[in-house]
Amino acid sequence: MKFNTVALTLATAGMVSAQHHHQHRHHHKRSPDTEVVTVPGPTVTTFVLDGKVITFEEACEGVAKGTLKFSGNVPANVCQSSSSTVSSSTTSPTPTASVQAAAEFIEVAVNKHSSSSSSSSSSTKTSSSYAAASSSSSASSSSSSSSSATGVDKEFPDGELDCDTFPSEYGAVALDYLGLGGWSGIQYVTIVDEIVDTIVTGVTGDSCISGAMCSYACPAGYQKSQWPSAQGSTGQSVGGIECKNGKLHLTNKSLSKKLCIEGVGGVHVQNTMSEEVAVCRTDYPGTESETIPLAVAANSELHPLTCPNGATYYKWENQTTSAQYYVNPKGVSTETGCQWGNGSAPIGNWAPINLGVGYNDGKWLSLFQNSPTTTTKLDFNVKISGDNLSGSCKYEDGTFYSESGSNDSGCTVSALAFVFWLGLFADHHLLSRLRFSPVPPPMSSTKVVEGPTPFRRRRPIRFASADLNRTPSARK
Repeated sequence: MKFNTVALTLATAGMVSAQHHHQHRHHHKRSPDTEVVTVPGPTVTTFVLDGKVITFEEACEGVAKGTLKFSGNVPANVCQSSSSTVSSSTTSPTPTASVQAAAEFIEVAVNKHSSSSSSSSSSTKTSSSYAAASSSSSASSSSSSSSSATGVDKEFPDGELDCDTFPSEYGAVALDYLGLGGWSGIQYVTIVDEIVDTIVTGVTGDSCISGAMCSYACPAGYQKSQWPSAQGSTGQSVGGIECKNGKLHLTNKSLSKKLCIEGVGGVHVQNTMSEEVAVCRTDYPGTESETIPLAVAANSELHPLTCPNGATYYKWENQTTSAQYYVNPKGVSTETGCQWGNGSAPIGNWAPINLGVGYNDGKWLSLFQNSPTTTTKLDFNVKISGDNLSGSCKYEDGTFYSESGSNDSGCTVSALAFVFWLGLFADHHLLSRLRFSPVPPPMSSTKVVEGPTPFRRRRPIRFASADLNRTPSARK
């Protein structure tokens, strides 16, 4: 993973903003005893002073007051989306602040941290103690994954809708709880010579304005069809429709003129437990945060889990990609679990277990620990079954099992159809399931042979930190 750190010139107190991209894994199939090799990933853009991170609104307030200003290729209108009203003030002398980009890192265990807190918790506990906090909102969360959208088969009226109109009548599912006007993610971009030179990720309170790529969720079994041909200069992904001159425009008409397209099918999830399960897909291409929700209601029928077609869906540097999902503890709502976490609970990007789902000359499904981000154990067990399975794969009491043995990292299988079970089972008493077909490991550039092997493990998100040296007159 790489990081872009935006240089700031400050007058007084430091103001910074963390814009986090969730790194989408570029998977390569490997045997269980093979060492993990890290490849470059997407970029995290941050504004840093004295190693501290504050909100986007605070940074823009500093710009408006004259105590802070951007330098470099930051979009001039990036602060226009701030919901905060700031007043003018007298500008103090502005010393120059030097910024360094953080270096790439390999997969190593790190302490949990958040942008606003340095508190950490034991990484070996189970996740059941955290479900109660969100159970009160579980009843209302099932609507967030499908029922709020209509017109999924309607063509989008390119260039007609205002940018402040969320296109829910054309299949997009509004995620109001994220505070982005219904969008699943917003990226303010600068495009130079068909390359996205700068990306600033919107945070709660921001809006889809001119110069922004605005991403969206689709109903269960569907996925967004729109992303621009221009992508990040250092491997970042960019996705969604574009706000240009105040109107919403399609960015990938060659794939579809509809906002949402179906996956290849054959993958479902069913929950027969008495509590809801939140399964969250990364918004990819896009911010890569796990904001695409699937609320699997208690005691429900099968729900489709979207599986992208590697031949026709988004390519990362000409490599096939697939979908990644986070499985939250039982009882966690999508409003709580399908957004960025801070590490204080095993939810969101800190959820214990990941699923990899994709299609490339067959379908594959993988279960793996969200490591090294967390070693917290999921509070129920997981098992895959299906038609013509290439092997076996289950997660029981915190350990992964396949026909080749047990491990603490994960397992992968291929088949014509899969059933993914989640529950408090003793291998015969399963409480939730998901159906799937053969998929290659996500981001694989080579043809994958059959056989259960764990997907590459995910690296944790980090914020780039660099010293911004203020002059003595600016210090307090």
